[in-house]
Amino acid sequence: MAVYWCIEALPLSVTALLPIILFPFLGILPSNKVCAQYFLDTNFLFLSGLIMASAIEEWNLHRRIALKVLMLTGVQPARLILGMMVTTSFLSMWLSNTASTAMMLPIASAILKSLFGQEVHKDLSWESEEKAAAVRKNGLHAVPTEMQFIAGTEDKDCPEEAEAPMDLQANSKKEEEYRRNIWKGFLISIPYSASIGGTATLTGTAPNLILLGQLKSFFPQCDVVNFGSWFVFAFPLMLMFLLVGWLWISFLYGGITLRGWRKKKSDIRSDAENRARAMIQEEFQNLGPIKFAEQAVFILFCIFAILLFSRDPKFIPGWASLFTPGFISDAVTGVSIVTVLFFFPSQKPSLKWWFDFKAPNTETEPLLTWKKAQDTVPWNIILLLGGGFAMAKGCEESGLSAWIGGQLHPLEKVPPALAVLLITVVVAFFTEFASNTATIIIFLPVLAELAIRLRVHPLYLMIPGTVGCSYAFMLPVSTPPNSIAFASGHLLVKDMARTGLLMNVMGVLLLSLAMNTWAQTIFQLGTFPDWANIHLTNVTALPATLANDTFQTL
Repeated sequence: MAVYWCIEALPLSVTALLPIILFPFLGILPSNKVCAQYFLDTNFLFLSGLIMASAIEEWNLHRRIALKVLMLTGVQPARLILGMMVTTSFLSMWLSNTASTAMMLPIASAILKSLFGQEVHKDLSWESEEKAAAVRKNGLHAVPTEMQFIAGTEDKDCPEEAEAPMDLQANSKKEEEYRRNIWKGFLISIPYSASIGGTATLTGTAPNLILLGQLKSFFPQCDVVNFGSWFVFAFPLMLMFLLVGWLWISFLYGGITLRGWRKKKSDIRSDAENRARAMIQEEFQNLGPIKFAEQAVFILFCIFAILLFSRDPKFIPGWASLFTPGFISDAVTGVSIVTVLFFFPSQKPSLKWWFDFKAPNTETEPLLTWKKAQDTVPWNIILLLGGGFAMAKGCEESGLSAWIGGQLHPLEKVPPALAVLLITVVVAFFTEFASNTATIIIFLPVLAELAIRLRVHPLYLMIPGTVGCSYAFMLPVSTPPNSIAFASGHLLVKDMARTGLLMNVMGVLLLSLAMNTWAQTIFQLGTFPDWANIHLTNVTALPATLANDTFQTL
């Protein structure tokens, strides 16, 4: 399965179904135990996040938020890049990384055309096969539907392009290079910030939920990771990474220069920025006044986030303590809120209707219909998560975890802090060529056993491996957001490799800093927990013949 996930001989979701076939036939797990892994409460937490995201997209609330943030940040190139990164990362905390990128790229393209006119392509020629391969690698269409505007701007036969807002021929070569760099900086910042933003919440990206599910499989007594505790850990890390990433991208592509602060802005650039500001305001005004449905979805979204955060934040008693211990999980919270979307009216209800017996009994459209949810929720991700949980259960029941632990003796002398650094580097490199989900499914069982051998808190190694899966910045094929940005036609592989290399390095160092500072307090990483001792006892008590027989069968 690990090989199939990496080379994608079958679709990822189909590969995720293989445990249902193989485990019963090989005598590893009965089918009732395997199938149960595909519908754990973690899957329903993720499903509730996807449904909430569908409602936000249905009423264009995400676009209103994006344009409002861009209006507040200003239209200078460096500030606009910051606005793009902040907006994309915030949306990616709740929407999928791919949807956030596909929504923001047309906005970025429109702003860039207002700033500079049609971008010059003479130095950006690249093979169309390379683009197509990068997009097919992640199962995307060559030009996503939401990005057809970008494709339209690249048609050289279009008559509008004859009248560019700025005469490129009248500008110096240096000015043209500056424009190209700003264009690249805008486009490359969006997929990067989407990947960074997805790490901030448990529902932001699949690897985070796989960590939660595999923790429950390997360490059933572990209850320190939930939506609130993860947010307290990951949100500051996301902010720090966004800041240093913005500084690096702005410096590399001309948004910020050491002399730029002292240099007087030219009239040409001032006019371009005024056009960009007017374009953003026009787009925002075209949305019209905020609708009742948008307000309702926003309020439900806020309740969704607040209840998930406050259920059991660990540093104070949460509202779940009012109920029977162990009965209320994040899945219960998420599903409870998103259920309201399917019956809450999208039009403001009138009180007169209740007292007018002659009023027509017309059906009111809810905030989200089930038909819309069926069409927009990526159900394949649910199967992918289930496949990961089934693999983890199979590793535990078959004795594979015990065997892996036995092979890790040489690593017992490695200092834990160095182990965190090495793990993050290896995972970040591996995920450049394999999907994030496949990477974390492969590595988490190994990291859990390594932590037991090192006698360190399992989360001290498993969290860096999980977050490191999202730090894939160097190649177009690394993540779907990278592929979408690359498919716009304005980026070269060398642009992403040059920018992404230092992004990877900064991500590894910041993650190592987080694990050795505030994460120690949030997750009590300085101790070897009792629930890890229970797992160690169970693994030690596993009969040797069971493990041997299993591997002979395999």
